[in-house]
Amino acid sequence: MHYYQFNIGDYKSHTEHLSEMEDLAYRRLLDWYYLHEAPIPIDIEEVARQIRMRPHTECIALVLREFFELTKKGWVSHRANIEIAKAGEKSTKAKASAKARWNKGKDANALQAQSEGNATQDTVHKTQDIKHKKTAIDIATPDGVSSEVWDAFVKQRKTKKAQINGIVMSGILKEADKAGWNLEDALKEVVLRGWTSFKADWVAGKESPTATRFVGDI
Repeated sequence: MHYYQFNIGDYKSHTEHLSEMEDLAYRRLLDWYYLHEAPIPIDIEEVARQIRMRPHTECIALVLREFFELTKKGWVSHRANIEIAKAGEKSTKAKASAKARWNKGKDANALQAQSEGNATQDTVHKTQDIKHKKTAIDIATPDGVSSEVWDAFVKQRKTKKAQINGIVMSGILKEADKAGWNLEDALKEVVLRGWTSFKADWVAGKESPTATRFVGDI
């Protein structure tokens, strides 16, 4: 994606402790992540080359450890993944809306020629389809979350007739960050306790079981 929202206040509150070069490294890493929509390479030397900061590998390594999570595919940002998913969702809806407007005039005569019985059946079908879309899951499994935990979370949300979208996941991630938990442990806690969502206050004083599972030394 070539555009992403930047919350100055949120960014400042999380990065005031960074040096000038660490701050620059973080901004360039975020730009690279949003542009490529892919995990950042594991090789720090290659990352430094990609973001034009070859003399500052130590700053890059420090920022990656603090703000990203190391997976088998590379360094990932769950917060950025949610923003990317939200942008994809908006793009898909915009394309669908444009297509619907385009086809509206073209199909008008055909719709008028249908019998009343067929029209009624078509209305029922479309109503069911709209209902399905409203309850459908419109976000992929986040990086760092196992399919077992994600499937259980999705099933629980469906049972409670609750949607899963970028806004919902962004809220859960924010609360997980506040509690010092990773996303997988937060979702697992939601499932085990039968919660609809996750709040940092609900796990106050309780440490995330696998907070550093994917993080390794460079």
